[in-house]
Amino acid sequence: MTDQASDRHAIGRPVPRKEDRRLVAGGGRYTDDVSLPGEVHGVVVRSLHAHGHLRGVGISTARAMPGVLAVYTAADMANYGSLPCIVEIAGRDGATMRKPHWPVLADGKVRHVGEAVAFVVAETAAQARDAAEAVEIDIDPLPAVIDAAAALAPGAPPIHDEVPGNLALDFEGGDPDAVEAAMARAAHVTRVSVVSNRVVVTALEPRAVVATYLADAGRWEVHVQSQGTFGMRAMLAGVLKVAPEQVRILTGNVGGSFGMKAAVYPEYVCACHAARDLGRPVRWLNDRSASFLSDSHGRDLQITAELALDGDGTFLAVRLRGLANLGAYLGHVSPVFSTANLVKNLVSVYRTPAIAVAMRCAFTNTTFLGPYRGAGRPDANYVMERLIDAAARETGRDPADLRRLNHIRPGQIPYPAPNGLTYDSGDFPAVFERALEAADWAGFPVRAKASAARGLLRGRGIGSYLEVTAPPNREMGGIRFEPDGMVSIITGTLDYGQGHATPFAQILSERLGIPFERIRLVQGDSDLLIFGAGTGGSRSAMMSGAAIVEASDLVIEKGKRLAGLVLEAAVADIEFAAGRFTVAGTDLSISLLDLAEQQRQGLAVPDDMAVEMADGLDVTHLTGLIPSSFPNGTHVAEVEIDPETGATRVVRYTMVNDFGTILNPLLVEGQLHGGVVQGIGQALMERTIYDMAGQLVTGSLTDYALPRADDAPDFSSECLAFPATTNPLGIKGCGEAGCAGSLSAVTNAIIDALSAYGVTAIDMPATPESVWRALRGARRTARSPDGGQRRDRHR
Repeated sequence: MTDQASDRHAIGRPVPRKEDRRLVAGGGRYTDDVSLPGEVHGVVVRSLHAHGHLRGVGISTARAMPGVLAVYTAADMANYGSLPCIVEIAGRDGATMRKPHWPVLADGKVRHVGEAVAFVVAETAAQARDAAEAVEIDIDPLPAVIDAAAALAPGAPPIHDEVPGNLALDFEGGDPDAVEAAMARAAHVTRVSVVSNRVVVTALEPRAVVATYLADAGRWEVHVQSQGTFGMRAMLAGVLKVAPEQVRILTGNVGGSFGMKAAVYPEYVCACHAARDLGRPVRWLNDRSASFLSDSHGRDLQITAELALDGDGTFLAVRLRGLANLGAYLGHVSPVFSTANLVKNLVSVYRTPAIAVAMRCAFTNTTFLGPYRGAGRPDANYVMERLIDAAARETGRDPADLRRLNHIRPGQIPYPAPNGLTYDSGDFPAVFERALEAADWAGFPVRAKASAARGLLRGRGIGSYLEVTAPPNREMGGIRFEPDGMVSIITGTLDYGQGHATPFAQILSERLGIPFERIRLVQGDSDLLIFGAGTGGSRSAMMSGAAIVEASDLVIEKGKRLAGLVLEAAVADIEFAAGRFTVAGTDLSISLLDLAEQQRQGLAVPDDMAVEMADGLDVTHLTGLIPSSFPNGTHVAEVEIDPETGATRVVRYTMVNDFGTILNPLLVEGQLHGGVVQGIGQALMERTIYDMAGQLVTGSLTDYALPRADDAPDFSSECLAFPATTNPLGIKGCGEAGCAGSLSAVTNAIIDALSAYGVTAIDMPATPESVWRALRGARRTARSPDGGQRRDRHR
């Protein structure tokens, strides 16, 4: 490998993704592309009622229809376990979180529209769909509750008999006594009420599964989307009540997930059951309308927050109290992001001595909640930034200056935060000042006047954030030298659109001097893993990166011993650099790849090395615990609002982030753009609406507004690097930062624009209708862009 080639693919270079040419040319292999001999087709019959007693399921007509092989109901699934919630979170005073049984198919009761009631299998998809329409479901409707407050109110219809008052978890975190004392001595307490609106995930690729049962081996092979095959295997095996080794998970290309495809769903268990029962592969594919009803939703928090300040504006404490709507069942990690993740991320980049979070998590007759890009991290940062803007407004301070006053300073790092974590690195003031400079903060009044001349309101908003990435965990790093001369990386994270193959190859190429083009990523097969914590929580680069670095060091160790044999030198005299082993002080050397080939051809090794070298230079490695990291940044948004219609556009967007060491800036930029646009969607347009009967009103892309290309502004993006000390590469993670900064930057900009009319708060999504209504309900006089008074012309 030439120095020029090495530099082109080095860590930090914007190397295009390896897989893009294949994917854009239609060469991807997604779950629905899997086609197996003799496969049959499954269709789910879903409840049309949000709540009711399930009196019976008539299947005789459907079972007799052409091509139908089976119709399964709850009775057929009775021996399987509950759909899992894999986390345990203690409630107030140590109370236990309620985990009601979640049957594979509805049994005795339905609890949300779209709940799976029956599974029809036929020779063709069309035959299965026709038969599904013939299944007769007898339901006695019950009153439904669609929001957390109604569900927790006295006399609300009980959703699960074993959950009194529909309360899944009454959570309290932080130090409530310290916060109460700070509130009592504060010179000023700011209070805001905010909503993090429920969103539908709408990944590009709908969920799908193809399951085969291998009777001779007594195990399943399951092609399914996931965010980690090792975790999916464990969860699915748990529901099937078999050993994990009896399930093989295979995940090919995945068209987006954002957290939603990490869980086991009822359809996967049904497909596995039918495959074993019928002795044939079973395929199931969701359609878009059913996805709205059956895929996990995100967010859905109602929070009242308080920020205590002393007379100088110094933060004393912050307190959150609120409600979380978990839906009809507990998703696999759904309690985390409405409780623990709020505690971890609320402090952000500010010195705040005391925090308290109290959340009551309720069951309702809506689709269950799951993680969605950030999973509580954007929500916590959103609350803090809304509080700071409100506090600045109420105390007559400049919002930028109030943030400056309360930043954690570089000299205070490592910083022991009140959430129990220690920030290991960063320069939050430097990131903040660079963001304001890049956004031309000082030049805003000129732009505001130009907008006013066109009859538009212009506002600006800051969204600073700090995220705590996924909890500490281990990760697998495998390196395998292949017979064809390629080198494979095997790791337990999983690429579901991020493009792992390229940055991982950049790491390995730099560490071992292997040509970038000769490195490939092997992923998506649980049989190849000894462990895998999967992808999520902005963990992949730092976790797999650390695993690859450590595995590379093991390859070098083994290689030095083999090179000593080949070069007839002592191991202590062997040096390694740029992909070659060299005898120190000589020109005797051999490349790593040539050494691997010699070993493959039968290089004789002494008996004392035989066990160690049984796999040649191949390495299968598992790291120790790798701590969380703390990506952070400041985003600045500017919006223009048409006061006649309430239509809002983001017209300028600047972000400066600290992700520590950046493996590939091209991929980071893509992650940021996608995350910001998702945040703009939640802030301006995405609204999940249920009617009082629990019917999903926004149940299709006709009714549910997603951001489009013309909703995205031009982005200005920079990174300042303050490497993490918690992993060998100094990586901090970037996957969820776009959402974390954009929710507050955009919403604060809207409130800033509307403040000319006395509007000081608005909930997400700030749709044209809600902005228009806020303007109409505002006071009748307001300041003009130059600070004077003018008559409101919108009477």
